[in-house]
Amino acid sequence: MTSYTPAVTGSGFRASVQRVGGYLASMVMPNIGAFIAWGLITALFIPTGWVPNAHVAQLVDPMIKILLPVLIGYTGGRLVHGQRGAVVGAIATMGIVVGADVPMFLGAMIIGPLTAFILKLWDGLIENRVRPGFEMLVDNFSAGIIGGAMAVGGIYGIGPVVEWLTKQAGHGVDWLVGHDLLPVTSVLVEPAKVLFLNNAINHGVLSPLGVAEAAEKGKSVLFMIESNPGPGLGLLLAFLLFGPRSLRPSVPAAIIVQFLGGIHEIYFPYVLMKPKLIVAMICGGAAGVGTFMVTGAGLVATPSPGSIFAYMAVTPKGGYVGVLLGIIISAAVTFAVSSLLLGFGRGEAEEEDAVLGPDEQTIVNPDEAANAQVKLSRLEA
Repeated sequence: MTSYTPAVTGSGFRASVQRVGGYLASMVMPNIGAFIAWGLITALFIPTGWVPNAHVAQLVDPMIKILLPVLIGYTGGRLVHGQRGAVVGAIATMGIVVGADVPMFLGAMIIGPLTAFILKLWDGLIENRVRPGFEMLVDNFSAGIIGGAMAVGGIYGIGPVVEWLTKQAGHGVDWLVGHDLLPVTSVLVEPAKVLFLNNAINHGVLSPLGVAEAAEKGKSVLFMIESNPGPGLGLLLAFLLFGPRSLRPSVPAAIIVQFLGGIHEIYFPYVLMKPKLIVAMICGGAAGVGTFMVTGAGLVATPSPGSIFAYMAVTPKGGYVGVLLGIIISAAVTFAVSSLLLGFGRGEAEEEDAVLGPDEQTIVNPDEAANAQVKLSRLEA
């Protein structure tokens, strides 16, 4: 299996953040196909989609609220304790899914690996202590008991905590809006988006405020703070040109789903893979909001989904220049900062070596290996 993030070496805060980001990406990236499937179904069949179909659109909510979190919890558990960890991770994730009204991606990233780790500790404790013939019985019941207990605990523990964090993020954005610090909202909005709290912030805080403002003034910039497709486009273009080569083939499809389809969740794993890129998202988001404010741009309603086409559909007559300028500038700023943080592709060969997993080791010439060993010995000396 291919690992999508370079191995992190060293210690300190920066290395710790990189490890956490890489681990989060390892839970999400293997499931990127499911995200694309959900994105395409959403962009096509919801009432504001390209070919609205109420019957098919029934897939949207179950996929985003159940399927995708369970896949993430399953994958996180598998990373910790193999197939047994994957099973209990999925079981535990169902607990927080049932107990919450928002997509529990962050909760799945917590409870899946945690449950697998508890099972791993249990398996280590009883190793070589189970009588022959009872191994399967003990394994199955221990997984069922631990997974079920964590599912119940998720309903009353992790689920409410994640919902509380969602509400706090929304309150923070509300405060910034109330104090006319709109570009600064990107400091909260962009990191929250990457943690899949985008819908809660947009539909729970920004949209209601935007509706009130639009009713009074005929348009509102609040509709564009979270839904701006520019920053995501800039990030993906930077990955297309300067990101790890193993990921570049997936970027064009992601651009189509994100910019044309309006499904921003598709680029979140790319940021989780390299957490420092959140700086680029904040810069791009702030640049876009600042441009919207300077040009007096605004929308008459929430663009749903947040695609360029939806933006054009809800832009008031005569307001296209400001809206397009904000999107372009936000994309350009995000692209520039992301490219800088990615080193403009320098050292790509080393990264390509690092992204190979243990199952994909390359067979090299023995002489080359010997020479490399000699050079390594000299460096160590």
